[in-house]
Amino acid sequence: MTQSEAKERPVKSERSEPTAGRPAGATGTDPATEAFVDHRNLLFTVAYEMLGSAADAEDVLQETWLRWSGVDLGTVRDRRAYLVRITTRQALNRLRTLGRRKESYVGSWLPAPLLTTPDVAEDVELADSVSTAMMLVLETLTPTERAVFVLREVFALEYDEIAEAVDRKPAAVRQIAHRARGHVAARRPREHVSSADSRKALEAFRRAVETGDLQNLLDILAPDVVLLGDGGGVKQAVLRPIVGADKVARLLAAGLGRIPAGSSFLFAQVNGRPALLLRVDGELDTVLTVRVDHGLVTGLYAVRNPEKLSHMRRETALSR
Repeated sequence: MTQSEAKERPVKSERSEPTAGRPAGATGTDPATEAFVDHRNLLFTVAYEMLGSAADAEDVLQETWLRWSGVDLGTVRDRRAYLVRITTRQALNRLRTLGRRKESYVGSWLPAPLLTTPDVAEDVELADSVSTAMMLVLETLTPTERAVFVLREVFALEYDEIAEAVDRKPAAVRQIAHRARGHVAARRPREHVSSADSRKALEAFRRAVETGDLQNLLDILAPDVVLLGDGGGVKQAVLRPIVGADKVARLLAAGLGRIPAGSSFLFAQVNGRPALLLRVDGELDTVLTVRVDHGLVTGLYAVRNPEKLSHMRRETALSR
């Protein structure tokens, strides 16, 4: 199949059933199982926003279920809040372990991309919060700051609920939230970017691949654009951030010439935003997302690590 034949063909995926991902051992429709399944998408979203890893988020949900299944529901006033609290605590434990793993990670670490359901893109705040650019901003927070920011700014939990989740006093949580908001505000994308603007940037990239003419791409690259690649030491990728339009363009020009003939670039909704999927011999090779500020591309993010592409086989439902 040629690029031109495949480029507008929609990406096929297996969408999760409402009860997909039910923990091992969870059967029937008992109250504990029902509550867990009802809030599963929310719990996965909490864990994913805290960890940036879909596989680790799934593990956290399994750990949450093991603890939830042993709870006396008669003592639980708010099942949703209780489940979020368990998930947050498990995610915090794993986040600290994940931080140690990242120290030995080969090259740049990028969040694992998710092929998301259409409703995620319709929820602008949720889509912004799980975008690659925003997830990278969250990486600059401490584990507790990240938990507090996510629970307050994304899920609108009250300070006393967050305090129980992170084992801090409400007054301390307020201070942490204020500090985290300031930190994020200084680093997050400067404006909401429409899906049309993101797709325009990706269209320019695809045209450059198909025609070999990088001028259209250069026209939308910001002078300080940053290219990050994540191969995890398994697939070839830039090991360090490439900064500057000229350097990024030269690297892309060299790299595009090595893409095998017959490969295809397809559009898809990834983390609630338009993305390009590079398929080589029918297999997913790279997920490319962008950050756009004031109409110019300030970030190009290419994930190639096969372990991080496992959740691109089917759509993932997220919720707040």
